[in-house]
Amino acid sequence: MSQAPDRLAPLADVRDEGLRIVQAADERGLPVRLIGGVAVWARCPSAMLPELRRDYGDVDVIGHARQSRELTPFLESMGYQPDRLFNAIHGAQRLNFADAATGRSLDVLLDKFVMSHELDLRDRLAVDKLTIPLADLLLTNLQVVQINDKDMVDLAAMLADHEPATATGHENIDLRRFTNVLGRDWGFEHTVRLNLAKLREYVAGRELPEQLAARIDERIGALLSALDSGGKSVGWKLRNQVGERVRWYELPEEGRH
Repeated sequence: MSQAPDRLAPLADVRDEGLRIVQAADERGLPVRLIGGVAVWARCPSAMLPELRRDYGDVDVIGHARQSRELTPFLESMGYQPDRLFNAIHGAQRLNFADAATGRSLDVLLDKFVMSHELDLRDRLAVDKLTIPLADLLLTNLQVVQINDKDMVDLAAMLADHEPATATGHENIDLRRFTNVLGRDWGFEHTVRLNLAKLREYVAGRELPEQLAARIDERIGALLSALDSGGKSVGWKLRNQVGERVRWYELPEEGRH
């Protein structure tokens, strides 16, 4: 018996729903990947620990801009209604949808993650099956100037479970990707360094098991050491001379979910 009717209704749990969307998109040849909190939950067992557990409000995904016309009918078939006015205006960068039954939003980014800084992900959607790669997932959280408690919890979970390393492996945070992105953008790296310092304070002040806190702190140190020794572009070096005298980040007009 066909299961198509069951696929029309979004699932109540946004975590299960995120997996449903990505897996159904894959069946249709659409590389759609989870980002945001649900992506962290999908990759990090520590996100289920009492100390690092949090609520997830909705699903965020990213796809290719060149396939945006295919994404709309696909998501309509999955039980979502497009915000046609928003999509007509912003459709080159992102698309908005809502669960037809509950109104719960679904945000679809296209090609890039842009918040306080810009992270180009066009060549990164084929690396992993469910989510963007771990180094990129880490950078999406670390690039936020107005970082919040949910970001900190997600960052702590990522570093609790995944080691920064140059060795190839889907469960490692790829230090080459991490340093290559930041070595070209002084402002992005500066925000990341500030947020790693905040994360270190956050972890120290939170009631985490001692071994877990020590592991996260050690991995923060590994990220900072990689930045210290990583190569820098000419543009990075020139911008470094200006420093904080000129604002180095953008403030997004719309809040995140």
